[in-house]
Amino acid sequence: MIYTELAIGAGVALICGLDRIAALQIMISRPIVAAPLVAWLLGDVSVGLEIGLMVELLWQARLPVGAAIPPDDTQVSIAGTVLAISLGKVLGQTGLEYHLLCLLIAIPLGKFGQFFDRFARQYNGRKVSQSDLLLESGQFYAMEKAHRMGLCCFALAALGTYFVIICGGLLMIPILAPLLLPSITETSEWLKIALPLVGIAVILGTINVSRSLTLFGASFGMAFLLMWLV
Repeated sequence: MIYTELAIGAGVALICGLDRIAALQIMISRPIVAAPLVAWLLGDVSVGLEIGLMVELLWQARLPVGAAIPPDDTQVSIAGTVLAISLGKVLGQTGLEYHLLCLLIAIPLGKFGQFFDRFARQYNGRKVSQSDLLLESGQFYAMEKAHRMGLCCFALAALGTYFVIICGGLLMIPILAPLLLPSITETSEWLKIALPLVGIAVILGTINVSRSLTLFGASFGMAFLLMWLV
């Protein structure tokens, strides 16, 4: 059963990973969308909303735009949600404390997304000059093939990050859960507030227009309200 759920998560990771940079870009790659989507497919939307909200606030100011290569927030939210739901069933764990543990393990592993993303961009960068030659010589089929290879490279980067987080979580969570859950239980409410506060601080630090403060304050206030309701 867990392998089926991991495979479902991999499918969502692939589609959302392509949407993040390489194709579509209809914003399903945002954590607030990707995490509830995979959680819905796994049968527990509330877990995805909880994790997606926290990751979304943490990564609001770090977008994969231009030359910027932030850690892969999409795969952190998807893999963290899959671990919280699927591995939680195996270990008999549930609740906010366990979800926070999955997220705290997934976040540093999301750093691998930078390496995979950088490799995919470098691969596609090397193909630019080759593509110009193919177009000049009229080799349109070869050009289409090179384009598809570029998409496949980004797809592999997304899946690579997903599986690194999943494998790391499967190895570490069963070991760390008995050791850390008691401590996380004592501080869970503070952690639940601290993670969004870090995201709010980052966003407010990048705002130069004073009128935007009210808008962002209201937006984050609504996010907090929704998170507490969940």
